[in-house]
Amino acid sequence: MQTKTYFPPSELIINEDGSVFHLHVRPEQLADKVILVGDPGRVNLVASHFDTKECDIQSREFHTITGTYQGKRITVVSTGIGCDNIDIVLNELDALANIDLGTREEKDSLRQLELVRIGTCGGLQPYTPAGTFVCSEISIGFDGLLNFYEGRNAVSDLPLERALLNHLGWTGNLCSPTPYAVHANHELVERIARNDMVRGITVACGGFFGPQGRRLRIPLADPHQNEKIESFEYKGQHITNYEMESSAIAGLSLLLGHKATTVCMVIANRVKQEANTGYKNQIDDLIRVVLERI
Repeated sequence: MQTKTYFPPSELIINEDGSVFHLHVRPEQLADKVILVGDPGRVNLVASHFDTKECDIQSREFHTITGTYQGKRITVVSTGIGCDNIDIVLNELDALANIDLGTREEKDSLRQLELVRIGTCGGLQPYTPAGTFVCSEISIGFDGLLNFYEGRNAVSDLPLERALLNHLGWTGNLCSPTPYAVHANHELVERIARNDMVRGITVACGGFFGPQGRRLRIPLADPHQNEKIESFEYKGQHITNYEMESSAIAGLSLLLGHKATTVCMVIANRVKQEANTGYKNQIDDLIRVVLERI
């Protein structure tokens, strides 16, 4: 008989009320369908469409509401900004689903979650102007998170990674020398994107300014980064947008056995150098679409 792995208190921190450390959510409060948003305030916007609400939990930047929408039980969680926060959220959501918090041992059978991130992004092609809904079929991580996990190569598109690095010409410590490329769950992409969203390759960056080719007062290590990103093509696909979370969501979900994808509304087109700061009323349209299709 195989011995189950025990997760000690230092590795899996459980609060006195039986909730996971950062999210403060207990296992019974997690639905199988999960919507991830960056902004804690956007959790209330998503949940405003719910027919019922079971719980409303706030801890730091992590705001969680579980309820129902047209008979579907859904949890919406805010992650804050960046792949480092996604590492916390995805691991704690998986622990709620697949680790017995009482015995601190992995459960016998996998509970698979469906995770859809709803966010905003910067468009990188002429056909992704402000207001476009983009679904990430593939995410490229400039953040490096997945490189810390065993199995990184097994879930990554290694030929795509090599093609991109050759195109960018990054070596040594220039920019992101070891990006990873991961695919979203195909069935979930088909269900969420259907035929009315742009599909493409998304780059998740470790910052908003320099890592996304924005120069203010500090010069960029690669001043031609965005030109290279915009011109890259792989098997007929182009890089459509920048954001800051999709690669970690897709990559960790693949390693953990969950389904995941990211959908974003473009609020700035980097090619045209235009931005829409009044997007918050429009994001509700994307929220409604995801709620209907998740």
